Amino acid sequence: MSASEVNSKVFYITTPIYYVSGKPHIGSAYTTIAADVLARYHRLRGETVLFATGTDEHGQKVLRGAAQAGKSPQDFADSLVAEYQRAWERLHIGYDRFIRTTEEVHVTVVQRVFQRLLAQDDIYLSDYTGWYCVPCETYLLKGDLQDGNCPDCGRPAEQVSEQAYFFRSSKYADRLLNYIEEHEEFLGPESRRNEVLAFIRSGLQDACVSRSRTDWDIPVPDDPEQSIYVWLDALTNYLTVVGYTEDAGSFESIWPPDVQLLGKDILTRFHATLWPAMLMALDVALPKRIFAHGWWNDDSGEKMSKSKDNVIDPFDVVDALVEHSGVRTSFAVDTLRYHLLREVPFGLDGSFSVTGLLSRFNADLANDLGNLLNRSLPLVERYMEGRVPDPGPACGALTAEINSAVETTERCLEQVNFRDTLTAIWEIVKRCNKYIDEREPWKLHKQGKRVELDAVLYDILDCIRIVAILINPFMPRVSEEIWDQLGLESAQVPQRWADTRTGRLTSDIQINRGAPIFPRIDLERVKASMEAESQDAEQSSAAPVNGASEKADMDTISFEQFTKLDLRTGKVLQAERVPGTDKLLLLQVDIGEAEPRQVVAGLAEQFNPRQLLGKTVVVVANLKPATIAGQKSEGMILAAGDAQPLALITTDAEVEPGEKVR
Repeated sequence: MSASEVNSKVFYITTPIYYVSGKPHIGSAYTTIAADVLARYHRLRGETVLFATGTDEHGQKVLRGAAQAGKSPQDFADSLVAEYQRAWERLHIGYDRFIRTTEEVHVTVVQRVFQRLLAQDDIYLSDYTGWYCVPCETYLLKGDLQDGNCPDCGRPAEQVSEQAYFFRSSKYADRLLNYIEEHEEFLGPESRRNEVLAFIRSGLQDACVSRSRTDWDIPVPDDPEQSIYVWLDALTNYLTVVGYTEDAGSFESIWPPDVQLLGKDILTRFHATLWPAMLMALDVALPKRIFAHGWWNDDSGEKMSKSKDNVIDPFDVVDALVEHSGVRTSFAVDTLRYHLLREVPFGLDGSFSVTGLLSRFNADLANDLGNLLNRSLPLVERYMEGRVPDPGPACGALTAEINSAVETTERCLEQVNFRDTLTAIWEIVKRCNKYIDEREPWKLHKQGKRVELDAVLYDILDCIRIVAILINPFMPRVSEEIWDQLGLESAQVPQRWADTRTGRLTSDIQINRGAPIFPRIDLERVKASMEAESQDAEQSSAAPVNGASEKADMDTISFEQFTKLDLRTGKVLQAERVPGTDKLLLLQVDIGEAEPRQVVAGLAEQFNPRQLLGKTVVVVANLKPATIAGQKSEGMILAAGDAQPLALITTDAEVEPGEKVR
């Protein structure tokens, strides 16, 4: 969606644009998922939404990263931009605008902003001597340093002395202070608002907005010696997105942002002071709300950061969940989205652990939500021939509790309070489960109480329908699956927030019960497996460096003997666990023959069956057939690893099944 296509009723939400110094991680995913939740919520309400995110691609850190990677700055930035866009797609993030600071239109807008501020004497040229943190692209005072290091990232700051342009932040300090004090909703949470007020009261310093010229950064107009400093460049992206100085009609219909989400580390110095001061100087309205979330710490309580090499790849978490539960990958992604926003209040710090995620998967998703669906739909199949019953005069037993939960959900989402939103939704999930236990529909059927049975089952299905709408912003794929199993997708019933009221489920719709969405995890087994892996890692790290001498000598073979092996590429068509075993998978593999080969492989402890579907593997095709656990096996899948398979042997490019491996 382009900025000019949106109408006058636009909900404008932004994330910070992410610096292209590394791949996306849990921290950047957290902000963007939160913004996506609010965007989806407002779309469900029928509003036009402009959800903007993007990448910050200028600055010394990009130049250094590109040099280390042996790439041009543009190629380096392009590769990381692609990583972000792929990551957001995989995390079910539906942004409307992905802005890059290297876009020509953005460069133009930044230079216009700089020229205007310079012309009205809000920017001036002076000498700068002080400290600079390259990773954070931040100018620092000596008093800001902690043992010579940046107070934000903890890495060494560099002393610089150069001529530079400055923005008169101090000129707007009193006006900004008064604005924040008079508009309590402007900054959140309250603890961060208080930090910002204290920072301004301590004396707001003029901000350096240029650096010595580089060929990569945006040049200062009419000054070949200077480049525009990345923070003025980066903050201006929010204006570029909506057509500032380019499309007056678009800008007037969209501005200001309704919500700007970001991490607490870039609030006080930048988004809560420099940014609104710039807008005041430009005579542009301030955002309605700026909200800073906390940091994620690792399970030891240490803040995650790239410099400490303890950041978590969200897709490693998704893969672990798929492996341990067998849940579909898209539902595992939704589980991660749910966990991040349920685990801690959005404005506070929290500790992330995979074991905590798995426990919440069992408690909230398998036991509560999944169980509600799994026990309800079979009752409808058994007693109603799979069709939604007529509500009748006796329905509506859960109306008051559902209405209360919906009201709480709406209020909390307006307050950027995701945790309490989800708590309110789960209260009605639990209440509906309890309602089934209280009313015992199986007994009503036996007693021939058809009117009561119809009402009870209708109320249960209607509650599940409403829950599906309420969780849609947080878990879009799970919501769609529930909608489909209720038969509403086939009936072409759209999801709308206006329908989070009881009694709006159409009767006589045929339900479409599917497989359980959230298979329960054996947590004790997972814990034992993780402890064993930890012990193996410790033993491996303590092993002698010259460990090869301790391995048994292997007989050599001739080339002629090797050529007797018939190694072929194969594509996995089907994969399932062998019943009654922990280690075995039953695979159907296409190796270029008329019929697929059946192969029994000892991969079940390391690979989820769904992970293997469509994967290219290498098969020993002339291995003598054998019967394993009652199943015929006609080959062997090659994998790396000694005591256990660690990785499958595959190809680095697409090849047809049946190609010879040599």
